[in-house]
Amino acid sequence: MRVAVIGAGYAGLAAAVELAAQRVSVTVFEAARQLGGRARRVDYRGMALDNGQHILLGAYRETLRLMRMTGADPAALLLRLPLQLVIPGRFSLQAAPLPAPLHLVLALLTAHGLTWGERLSAARFMSVMRRRNFRLNDDIDAGKMLTMHGQIGNLRRYLWEPLCIGALNTPLETASAQVFLNVLRDSLAGSREDSDMLLPLANLTHLFPEHAAAFIESHGGKIMHSQPVLAVKTEAAGFSLEMQSGSENFDQVMCAVPPQRLAALTANLPELAEARAQVARFSYQPIYSVFLQYPAATRLSRPMIGLYGGVTQWVLDRGQLNHEAGLLCAVISAEGPHQTLDHDDLAQRVHVELRTVLPDLPQPLWHKVIAEKRATFACSPGMERPDQVTPLPNFYLAGDYTASDYPATLESAVRSGVKCAKLILESA
Repeated sequence: MRVAVIGAGYAGLAAAVELAAQRVSVTVFEAARQLGGRARRVDYRGMALDNGQHILLGAYRETLRLMRMTGADPAALLLRLPLQLVIPGRFSLQAAPLPAPLHLVLALLTAHGLTWGERLSAARFMSVMRRRNFRLNDDIDAGKMLTMHGQIGNLRRYLWEPLCIGALNTPLETASAQVFLNVLRDSLAGSREDSDMLLPLANLTHLFPEHAAAFIESHGGKIMHSQPVLAVKTEAAGFSLEMQSGSENFDQVMCAVPPQRLAALTANLPELAEARAQVARFSYQPIYSVFLQYPAATRLSRPMIGLYGGVTQWVLDRGQLNHEAGLLCAVISAEGPHQTLDHDDLAQRVHVELRTVLPDLPQPLWHKVIAEKRATFACSPGMERPDQVTPLPNFYLAGDYTASDYPATLESAVRSGVKCAKLILESA
């Protein structure tokens, strides 16, 4: 059996690792030079930046399992911290070193920046959702759900809104309440370790994709860099992948490209019409990463902090994480007024906001803005997402946009790839 995986992001590589581990002949085709898709290294000024600053959770079990399988040691590549949300001078919450759910209850009851009534309200909301198994009868927007349960004011402003935008990359007013609850269920309401924050200590291509590629090749698979697949056609005995250099035949195909590329790639496959129609109804949300290089002595009070009142949501200290002294990365998730600014003006705006927590901050030595304008699908209520199994036998879809309980995250991408690999192995 020859299997083609189109796309070397986290979904495609996860599938290929599982297949290669079973000695299936797998070939991965990647259009770009770098592996990782929308979570990859970006080389700039001799430094390894990232096209988006991802934060993992302890609940990312499949991602962590595959990292270990491929020789990527999570303990060396990820800084594990107890859940902590800190907006200097406004709000702070940190999970307690207690078994679940006491770790979260105590965190909510001791959170700074909330009144005692707000703390009790947050704890009560989580208790109610837990009794309901975090399920809604009908999906609504997350903002409306929170209002119905009295999660307003500073609770909404400093706790739920940052969590929702960080996880779903979609504003509260248009985000799926059910998907948001799914995230809360498997992170905050899981074990204490599930809620841990895992901050990358390496660039995103090295975090998993490079180890995955080495594993695949050492188990007989192939990684084809800078090899875009232009179209897929059915043949009597499988599929033909059309490329500029020619065509190649395979028995089974797993398509792990971004949803925006699905229509062109599968235009010759009428069986994928419904999947194309579902994806055509998607809207998308951006993620901007603003890197600012300051003198080497510049340092945040902790590896990651939040900001409020401007365009910046989170700031990560790459000096503390990636040994890039003085380099700060501001993360701006979802749509907003920052999209109207050119990159120089946006970098200066972020710099001014950073001075609210670092008053003596000098002008940056340089800056780099990386804008992923369609970083994720907009995770809206009741949206339909294509399944991994398609009506076309032996043709599968993988990616963070496919059917799942979760929003567009590294873990949902990895899980989709693992599911496709298992389906292919079961069909053999």
